[in-house]
Order: sequence, then C-alpha cells, then structure tokens
Amino acid sequence: MTAAPVLAFDLGGSKTLAALVAGHKVIARAETATDRAAGPEAWLAAMARLAAPWAGRYGAIGVTVTGLVQGGVWSALNPATLAIPQGFPLAARIRAVMGQEAALANDAQAAAWGEHVAGAGRGGDLVFLTVSTGIGGGVVTGGRLLQGRAGLAGSFGQFGPLAAEGARFEDTAAGLWIAAEADATGAGGDARAVFAAAAAGEGWAAAILDLSAARVARLCRNLQLAFDPPVIVIGGGIGLAPTYLDRVEAALGDLAPPLRPSLVRAALGGDAGAIGIAALAAARTTERTTERETLT
Repeated sequence: MTAAPVLAFDLGGSKTLAALVAGHKVIARAETATDRAAGPEAWLAAMARLAAPWAGRYGAIGVTVTGLVQGGVWSALNPATLAIPQGFPLAARIRAVMGQEAALANDAQAAAWGEHVAGAGRGGDLVFLTVSTGIGGGVVTGGRLLQGRAGLAGSFGQFGPLAAEGARFEDTAAGLWIAAEADATGAGGDARAVFAAAAAGEGWAAAILDLSAARVARLCRNLQLAFDPPVIVIGGGIGLAPTYLDRVEAALGDLAPPLRPSLVRAALGGDAGAIGIAALAAARTTERTTERETLT
C-alpha cells in the first residue's frame, strides 16, 4: 500500500511554502510572502489557509522554520531574520491549528536532509549552506542529519563575523545585508534589485555581490577545513541566483584541492526544505507505527 503524501511547510523570512510531498517529489504547492511583522499566530494561520484545499489528502505533517527548534519550542537565532518570540510553543500551536502533530526542524537542516535523500548529495555526506534573507546550514554525515545537543548544528550564519563589522556572519553577507548596502549607496532596493542592477552593468551592485560572495567563499573554506565533506551544496534565494555561485567560485580561485571545496548547486532548489522535512516526518510516522505494532 502506498503511503499518503506528507503535508510539508517551509516558513522562512521571505516566503511561506506549503507542499504535498510524495516519494521525495512535490506534487502540489502553494506559497505566500511571509508578513515579517505579523507574528507566529498569523504565520500559522497563513499556513493553514495554504493547506486547506488539501484536507484529507495527507497522512503526516512536517514543518520547517528559520531559527531554533528544540523540544517543540521555537526561538529566534537572529531576530532581524524573523522576529520570533523566545520560547514560542510551536509544536502545541501547530497541533491546535492543524489538528495533528507535526515533525519539526530548522529550515536549513531540513534542506540538508532533502539534498541528501533526493538532491545534489544523494546518499552521501554533505554540508549544506543556504544564503538567503539570512544564512543557515546543515550537515549530513554517515547517513545521519546532525542536529546537536540543542538543535544548533549547522547554524553557520551565527558564527562570529569573518569580516570586521557585524555581530553575526550573516549580518555581513546575506540578503538583508545586501539590501542595506544598496540603501547606503543611495540606490535602494532589495537583494533581487541589486542582482538586476549588476546584470545591467551597474558597478556598485556588482561590488556588493562580489563582497558578499568573497565572504561566503571564506566561510566555505572554513567549512571544508572543519568537516572535509565531498561537496558543499549551496542553496537559498541568494545562493541560487544567477552569477552568485560563479562569484563564490572565483573568490576561491587561489585554493587547490584538497583545501578547495567542491561547490554544487542545490538540485532541489527552493523545495529542498519541504522535501527534507517530509522525509523526516514520514520516517517518524513509520517508526511510531512500528512501535505500536510491536507493542500489540
């Protein structure tokens, strides 16, 4: 008997995605921009609205979010990315809103698992790095997703800065930083506008993207030294934008193997987190079913 699809949510600082996932494939999807000022109850209500047309079509739920998830409780790692109240009871509120329990994970950790089960690092060890509104990551080694004692494994964006300014690394390279740098030039606009300006030949925009990419390249070099993975998979709206990975590769040009990391694009794109959390939710459901059958 074929298992029912999994309802997967991916709640990030820029967008909220709802998807039905079957066999590591997204078979239906809906998304909306995340209202960053609305707060968690409004974000959960938006998720429920996105999924409403699929009532009765799924057997499990998985939810992946930016920030820290530990013991069903959700807190911000960087409130600038998404202002999550410290200690929000995510598991309990999802159960109340959706009517059943959900598997929970950090978004970048879930995306790392997605790329491991069905993407660019299929079946092998990898480090995943997402460059988007903020920066996050995940590590898969020996067929296991590392989450750590407190769920912090892969929080690369929270590293101390690899440049002089900023309290966190992501504050010196990610999408919010790119937009702030554009504002400082007087041009304004979000990261997407900066990429468009660079494509149109604007030198100020190219300089911003080059500096972001150079800093991310330095992070990749350090991740290679820390984990020595076969590949570092790059995802996220910034990481997958045209020319960005080329800029990162160019900044690594002075390194030779084995010091130079092997960078690959996330094969699942923006669906990596949804596919990863769906796989984790399906595995949890299978484990619980097996436990109940053993007890009976």
